Amino acid sequence: MEKYENMIKQLQNGEINSIEIEKEQFYEFREVLVKHPLFKHFRGEAKQNGRIIYTYQEIPRS
Repeated sequence: MEKYENMIKQLQNGEINSIEIEKEQFYEFREVLVKHPLFKHFRGEAKQNGRIIYTYQEIPRS
């Protein structure tokens, strides 16, 4: 879980542009992400084979 928290922090701080999560990691990653205070700033885009690409947006989604 700490690995995912670090990845989320890096994405939020602009150290990385995106996070790629495989379908096997999805539920563990999402558990950490939904607890984040800025959860609505993160956008997940589904790709082929169950991969999800997460990006950070300055303006939160509604």
